[in-house]
Amino acid sequence: MGFAAAHDDLVSVALAHAAAEAEDDIDTVLATLEDNPVYELHPLGVAFRGMDAARRYYEHFFSTFQPSSADYTLRGQWVNEQGVAQEYTIWTNTGPDGGVERHDVFAILTFGTTLLSGERLYSTERLVRLLFGPVLDEAEPIAVGYPPD
Repeated sequence: MGFAAAHDDLVSVALAHAAAEAEDDIDTVLATLEDNPVYELHPLGVAFRGMDAARRYYEHFFSTFQPSSADYTLRGQWVNEQGVAQEYTIWTNTGPDGGVERHDVFAILTFGTTLLSGERLYSTERLVRLLFGPVLDEAEPIAVGYPPD
């Protein structure tokens, strides 16, 4: 399989992952991930890794976050050789007295060899806490060397 074919396959995996999240399909979401996915949560500067942590995250996501979601809009999507980036606006029923809150998020689904290697998520601390809930307790500071390699 050439680079272009492998790249197209990874784009298809990323789009299947995003669609499965929207459809509350945890089995398909997890099937799109490599064995040791890494989720970086910015600007908190923390990450968690591994399939067990990913499963706990998605169990929280589908059981707790999704029911609080009022609506979402995919505002843009970009693809390059490293992954698929998606920009969303999400409205949740989590504001004061159950009011609607608006959240903007930028997520990069990162490519591994044949599946997704994880995700880099950029949003507010408020949304990250709503999305990841108790899994945040397992997160560790992102180890980034300086100067960059």
